[in-house]
Amino acid sequence: MRVAERTRWGVAVGLLLAGAFLLRIWGVKHGLPYAYNADENAHFVPKAIGLFGHGWNPHYFVNPPAYTYLLHVVFDVWFGGREGVSHAYATNQTEVFVVARVTAAVVGTLAVWLLYLAGARLFDRRVGLLAAGLLAVAFLPVFYSHLALNDVPTLAPICLSLWGTAGILRGGRIGHYALAGVGLGLACATKYTGGIVLLPLVAAAAVRFADATNGSDPNVARRDAIAGLALAGLLAVAAFFVANPYAFLDHGAFREGLRHQSQAADDALGKLGLTQRNGTEYYLWTFTWGLGWVPGLAAVAGVVALALRDRRALAVLAPAPILFVIFMGTQSRFFGRWLMPALPIVCVLAAYLVIRGVDALSGRRPALRPTLLALGVVALCGQGLVYSLHEGLVLSRPDTRNLARDWMVANVRPHTRIVVEPVVPDAWAQDLGHPSPLTANGDRWAKFPTSRTNVASDGSIKLGAGEIVNIEDYERGLQPGLIDLYEEKGYCYVVSGSTQRGRAEAQPGAVPNAIAYYAELERRADKVAEFSPYRSGHGPVEFNFDWTFDYYPLAYRRPGPVMTIYRLRAGMCAGVK
Repeated sequence: MRVAERTRWGVAVGLLLAGAFLLRIWGVKHGLPYAYNADENAHFVPKAIGLFGHGWNPHYFVNPPAYTYLLHVVFDVWFGGREGVSHAYATNQTEVFVVARVTAAVVGTLAVWLLYLAGARLFDRRVGLLAAGLLAVAFLPVFYSHLALNDVPTLAPICLSLWGTAGILRGGRIGHYALAGVGLGLACATKYTGGIVLLPLVAAAAVRFADATNGSDPNVARRDAIAGLALAGLLAVAAFFVANPYAFLDHGAFREGLRHQSQAADDALGKLGLTQRNGTEYYLWTFTWGLGWVPGLAAVAGVVALALRDRRALAVLAPAPILFVIFMGTQSRFFGRWLMPALPIVCVLAAYLVIRGVDALSGRRPALRPTLLALGVVALCGQGLVYSLHEGLVLSRPDTRNLARDWMVANVRPHTRIVVEPVVPDAWAQDLGHPSPLTANGDRWAKFPTSRTNVASDGSIKLGAGEIVNIEDYERGLQPGLIDLYEEKGYCYVVSGSTQRGRAEAQPGAVPNAIAYYAELERRADKVAEFSPYRSGHGPVEFNFDWTFDYYPLAYRRPGPVMTIYRLRAGMCAGVK
């Protein structure tokens, strides 16, 4: 390739990566200093900081620790070690979470580049660039690059493995097997479902083995394929060990973590509000917005095109996303972000279809090629770009939970007793970095214990009477009698969020007491403030465990649930202002 042409491709890829990174960090401070995503708040950031205190064993394997280790190293460099990061976490959580989120965005951008390399090696640079462009703007990877979670970081080793797998299919050098194996091991060590890239790797090796009959020495070629696959497996285990050593060194805890993760994925009891019952249909629907309608249909057509033109590539690319959707669809819980390990392959299939379609349509009239290519790019990437830009606008605006807190600070005296539904972390009741000396836990207000059921064994309603209740089960413990308890004990302000109430309203028959509780609350309280995430004249969005939390619909103007603040009128609350 000539230097000038190489430079043009380099500039195009560089501009794409710059745009992908900007999309991933626009609005990166959303919600802070409070991390409102429960997984982000509970898992990787605090676990990475915890490693400073107890060494490299995470003592936690519900999620594999590769991203946690990466954050630990980044924190060590950025904050100067344990003392620096501990001080920042106690006084300036915004900086800590921004660093963690930007790290995820950087790795997500790296995945875009690696997918370009994989697509270029599988087919040509045009397919690689278009596949990378689709991944760069697709809604799901863009949104989750704004959170310190392991979903987006997993895409980088997945694409690394695909790059190696593409080399196996097109060349079969030993280095390609090594690259694919390392990517596989790192993907599994970042998110267990990243192991989906094992299927393309094995398929590519099988194709090389089958093709050996066409070579001058089929026995040597077959031995090379077997040796390469063995090397890939060995390096996959080695990479997994490097990024998750205590899976071997603390095997009992590792097995327990896997068991817990499996039970969580296959247990729908706690997910009140999960009304979908067919996981396969759910993930097929997720493709239509997480990636886009046109890319999803183009990927299906791309499979057909490969069946007619390149069955070797078909064997490598087609089975993995199909089997992944089927497997994930058998679980009892399903969330859009769980689909992400399959997206890089689908992006390549869709890009292949568009490029081959442009070539076919412009074969006799080359002058039409630029126009057809531009139309193909817009069709493939337009939906993702529009919704990702909208997401950046949404996340760059104040969260409704922050607005509600600002109102509480301005209007509710410190140490007032309040009820706050579990739509915010415990730290929301505290002035971060400035804990109140007048309360044992440093909170600004005295919070009602929503983390415990208030129904005693005899059926009476008492303050903190029963067992611990997580946020998934909160609505199941609500009943109208709680309003009497609030008034009796002086909990006069009730802060409610639609991400909790919406669960009950999505399945009213499952929690009739919760529905009655909200009706009683509205009857006996004044609504003193409300903060909506929707544009004027739009919304509400029907409760859904994706769109309610990732703000995909264009009805959203800002992040967060509908936050409603009530003030009770009777009992000890009479006359409270």
